[in-house]
Amino acid sequence: MPVNQVWLDQATELTLEPELPICDPHHHLWDYPDSRYLLEELSADITSGHNICSTVFVECLSMYETESKIDLAPVGETRFVEAIAASNSIGVAAGIVSHANLRLGARVDEVLLAHKEASPERFRGIRHSASWDASDAVRNSHSNPPPQLYLDEKFRQGFALLSKHDLVFDAWLYHPQLLDLCSLAKAFPYQTIVLDHVGGPLGIGPYANKRAKVFESWQKHINVLSKHENVVVKLGGLGMAINGFDWHKEKLPPSSKQLAQANTPYISYCLETFGVDRCMFESNFPVDKISTSYNTLWNSFKRITKDFSSEEKAKLYHDNAARIYKL
Repeated sequence: MPVNQVWLDQATELTLEPELPICDPHHHLWDYPDSRYLLEELSADITSGHNICSTVFVECLSMYETESKIDLAPVGETRFVEAIAASNSIGVAAGIVSHANLRLGARVDEVLLAHKEASPERFRGIRHSASWDASDAVRNSHSNPPPQLYLDEKFRQGFALLSKHDLVFDAWLYHPQLLDLCSLAKAFPYQTIVLDHVGGPLGIGPYANKRAKVFESWQKHINVLSKHENVVVKLGGLGMAINGFDWHKEKLPPSSKQLAQANTPYISYCLETFGVDRCMFESNFPVDKISTSYNTLWNSFKRITKDFSSEEKAKLYHDNAARIYKL
């Protein structure tokens, strides 16, 4: 979905707590025919007021190699982002989370080694998204996963190799699939797993106008997932169209107060169950940019944590991300 910059520019805010150090642990970089978000665009966002010290790039099917065999194609994205990381001095892509088809089983080892060779100092993890829903109204992940990917035997054979290379696993799925991730976390208790976008509570298609019911189901499964100490959760990603808030359809962009009010139930429950040591705020830009500006988004997070201690804020905005991704 294209970003409407003219619409976003209708709402501006003063930056709250502008000195607070932030590591943004989730953004993308791409150059598609109908959408560009490269260093120039990201730099404009991260220098718009908040103190962004470093970032983590997360895979997005960008700049895949076309001349390599298909298993190694994702390594092209790592090379592309590594070049951007090496060319800037503002901490962009200090960590890189790439893609590898873990359903290759033991054969994925070759792909992991190729990623490490492409980015020896910044390659930190793998994301193999499982986001799938039976409804045609819900778009499945760009990696075209089958149902119950995280339960697949071949996938788990590949997943088992992540610890060998000291890699983090980023999980992206929708809320009805959270118990699949619980099963994966239980089977691999020593593998660090980062849950993206608070677990993807859906609000479109068969889930539209059922926010209370969806929240109840999401809450129940998040509580179970939080019992697995190897799982960390990213707080954000609720500005996507799939979440059903429909900010992008409004006459004016939401204020940080509006965003905070809408997102607080999800973020507060994650903080309650996972604790401040296993949570980190994220931008998910430019995907969430359809709903809000970078400055407004981080203002909304700071409103939610306004009564938190300095130590708690340091963990949630910077230290946990830097620790998990070894920045």
